[in-house]
Formats: sequence, C-alpha cells, structure tokens
Amino acid sequence: TGVVPFVALLLLQRRPVAGRALLVTGSACPGHGLCRSNVQEQTRRQVALLNATAQDLFSLYLKCQGEPFSSDTDRLCNPSGVFFPAFRVNRTSERKEVMVAMYKLFAFLNASLGNITRDQEELNPTAKELLDRLHNTTKTTRGLISNLTCLLCKNYNIFQVDVNYGESSKGKSSFKKKQQGCQVLRKYVQVIAQAARVLLPHLSPP
Repeated sequence: TGVVPFVALLLLQRRPVAGRALLVTGSACPGHGLCRSNVQEQTRRQVALLNATAQDLFSLYLKCQGEPFSSDTDRLCNPSGVFFPAFRVNRTSERKEVMVAMYKLFAFLNASLGNITRDQEELNPTAKELLDRLHNTTKTTRGLISNLTCLLCKNYNIFQVDVNYGESSKGKSSFKKKQQGCQVLRKYVQVIAQAARVLLPHLSPP
C-alpha cells in the first residue's frame, strides 16, 4: 500500500503484483509534455484494436489449453471467481472519470497478460501463435497505458491512480494456471467491449 507515481506503476506492470496507489492531483505531473499531437486518435485506435482482437485471443487460448477447457468452457472459465477491476462508468459519465477507470482497467490487464504469458511460455512453449498474440496484445496495452498517462496528466493534472493488480498465479498447479488465464481472458472479452463503447465517444473528433 502506498503512493506510487505513474513511472513506478509502469515498471510494476512488468510483473503481476498486488499494489495500490492513491488517486491525487498535483502540480508536478511528469512527462505530460511528451504527449504526441495525435495521442487522442492513437488511444482511440488502440482501444478499438484490443476490442477487435479480444475474442480471437480467448478462442486461441482455449484451443491451446486442450481438454477439459475446450468442452467445459462455461464452467471452468466462469469469470465470477476471479478479480477484475470494477467498471462502473458509462457514456454519460464525465470524461475525467472515464479516463481514470480506463487506466485502472488497462493497468490491471497489462499485469494479467504478463502473468498469463509467463505461464503459457512454461506450459505451452511451442504455441507460437498464442504467444505472439499475447505479446502483441501486451505491447498494445502498454502503449495505451502510456497514452492514458499523458491524457490524464495533460488534461486533469492527475499523476497517481489507485490500481489493484490482482492475484499472481505463481506457485499454482498447471490446471489452476490455465484456469486463471481462461477466466481473466473471458472477462476481458466482456469488459473491453464495454470499455470501447464508453471510451470511444469521448475520444472521437469534435
């Protein structure tokens, strides 16, 4: 528990940990001057890309885990038993509130993808297509987090956000690792669709 600046958060996201940082505003927002001129359009495209590829990633993950995940998906991949950040904003929410919720969501997702990728490198080292998809999704997510950081700093002077990174799968059985990844990715498919519906109108050109 503690106050963690954005720079530290981005480093923490390289490994799945549980951590919290307080949401505050201040006069020392780091790095907002580095935002690209097209940061808003780039953010919109990244969210759209993640939404468009989420279902395929989940389907490929299922295929590579084999039985019983392929035949008993609804029970084994039920995401109700896995932590995922609450996402309570909608299209009528204030833009600032939406941006903060998005940062929490994608910071968690980035850490979870790192967790899942590490497990799959151990459990399915020859599943090249799956590993490539996981790496590419992680790359897009990190770029998105960087852009959200810029937008929060530049527009709202927010440089610290309350983030929960969820549960690591280290030390769990192979089955539990596969199941946790399955649950997280299934929830991701649901939440990214909602996130795209909420965020994209806020990022559309006037």
